Amino acid sequence: MTSDQTKTFDLSAAFKAYDVRGIVGESITAEIVEAVGAAFVDILALEGQTVLVGGDMRPSSPEFSKAFANGAATRGANVQLLDLISTDELYYACGALNAAGATFTASHNPAAYNGIKMAKAGAVPISSETGLKEIQALAEEYLAAGTIAAAPSRGQIGVHDVLKDYSKYLRSLVDLSSSRPLKVVVDAGNGMAGLTTPAVLGDTLLPKLPLEIVPLYFELDGSFPNHPANPLEPENLRDLQAAVVEHGADIGLAFDGDADRCFVIDEKGDPVSPSAITGMVARREIARARALGEETPTIIHNLLTSKAVAELVEHDGGRAVRTRVGHSFIKAVMAEEGAVFGGEHSAHFYFRDFWNADTGMLAAMHVLAALGEQQGPLSELGREYEPYVSSGEINSEIEDKAAAVERVRNNFENEDVEIDHMDGSTFTARDGSWWFNLRPSNTEPFLRLNAEAKDRATMESLRDRVLALVRS
Repeated sequence: MTSDQTKTFDLSAAFKAYDVRGIVGESITAEIVEAVGAAFVDILALEGQTVLVGGDMRPSSPEFSKAFANGAATRGANVQLLDLISTDELYYACGALNAAGATFTASHNPAAYNGIKMAKAGAVPISSETGLKEIQALAEEYLAAGTIAAAPSRGQIGVHDVLKDYSKYLRSLVDLSSSRPLKVVVDAGNGMAGLTTPAVLGDTLLPKLPLEIVPLYFELDGSFPNHPANPLEPENLRDLQAAVVEHGADIGLAFDGDADRCFVIDEKGDPVSPSAITGMVARREIARARALGEETPTIIHNLLTSKAVAELVEHDGGRAVRTRVGHSFIKAVMAEEGAVFGGEHSAHFYFRDFWNADTGMLAAMHVLAALGEQQGPLSELGREYEPYVSSGEINSEIEDKAAAVERVRNNFENEDVEIDHMDGSTFTARDGSWWFNLRPSNTEPFLRLNAEAKDRATMESLRDRVLALVRS
């Protein structure tokens, strides 16, 4: 670091509520990253302890990993460089090795971005409430001083490859060896699933499974030459949908850039909703926990997942707990409730056996197991978990979001509805025929609508009525 006494540094453009994210060369640079690495060690009191550092396939990740490692070692931590990793590999390493760590990724963001996801030992998340703000403030001090004071004993920097152990661990949680043969198209989007899929589902490191993997965009390329690595956007699923039909595959899997989220396509090329996947995995995890003697296993779901999830959980002898949207809420409630599994409408899936962290690969393995242990196609299996019709998330650009919600509330107040305000406003018909949620975005001038009903006509009528009120 170079000394520049006149400069003040403000990192708030890159520090978000749960991670760090910015444009490379502007709000995130090697100098900034080195200061963050030093502050990470100081704030979490990691001097003399092991810190794990890895990164995804973005061109800046290797340089940033080294800079963070150097900052951490300067403050006395012993760094293990994990090299190329998916985000859930970091969570695995922080859990299995009981060490704090950081990985460089901007998940599904465009190529110009990079960022840092950090976790404490045991994969405990770090947010603005649990240390991220303090890390930011201390990093700004180091940058302003132009130097990082060396600890009495500088830490060592070594290398540790966790891919094989991660793959073995996932296979120990879901046994796919006795599945019927399945043809699986995987769209890695040039992201980290291009590395983890062959290791976990293929035979590059472990014995062959009865799976034929058809790879799409497995080349690690942080410029995302084929499509953005964001499967939440329907256009980014089109290549996968076409390939599933073309190859006569049983299932398609799409991962985001850092491979912590997974989307599923059936044999007809149709998406299986994350709510249906939540229900499918919840059923398996409840059965497994009950077989091990747990009387009423807890399943977490956010308030935008289908109401079918809670109904299925209760039917199968579990307990459903509803939370706000956002992974920090889910992880916190997972820990508080001792929940066995949690699912979100955004295709983040959390497992108690994975240190309450989210992993797209483990969710995918559960779906493969559910499909492989019965003879029907995924479209039929998926229908069991999707009895209702959903609108998906619809954004309306509204300046006065509160006034729009008030218009809707006034319009519905004489009807037999319940309204709750856990996260935005959720309106539920007392006869159970429909519900909808309106949530203001914290970062954009959007009001987000999610609606669900017992049939398509009811959902469309409800959706159009609410949108007309919101946009009037």
